[in-house]
Amino acid sequence: MFEVIFTEFKKAPQELVDFLVEKMKDKNCNYRMMFGYPTYFFNGNMLVGVYGDKLFLRLSDVDIASIMKNCSGITAFEPMPGKAMKDYVVLPKNVYSNDRVFEEYLDKSIKYVSSLMPKAKKN
Repeated sequence: MFEVIFTEFKKAPQELVDFLVEKMKDKNCNYRMMFGYPTYFFNGNMLVGVYGDKLFLRLSDVDIASIMKNCSGITAFEPMPGKAMKDYVVLPKNVYSNDRVFEEYLDKSIKYVSSLMPKAKKN
């Protein structure tokens, strides 16, 4: 049998959406709405986005260990409770509002995601 989990979708705070759009405006990434939230992709691979009131980022295992060591409040990205997505972390406001730290890890995310195999386009 299939387990059905219903997740209540929260409207993303406009401040967070605007923040991400501003940070990504000069990046060579593709913008898409995913589940009604702004999300950015490189070669078809998701790298950063908003989900409800959370900002998530895709990082390598080494970079996840680094950000967890150097920044407080980092958690696994779980779009459904108990269903963490590998390579994704949620950045709390104290982390993403620090321009130096956010830019450092955003660049690491772009570097990591650009090293992945491009996703084939679906017909």
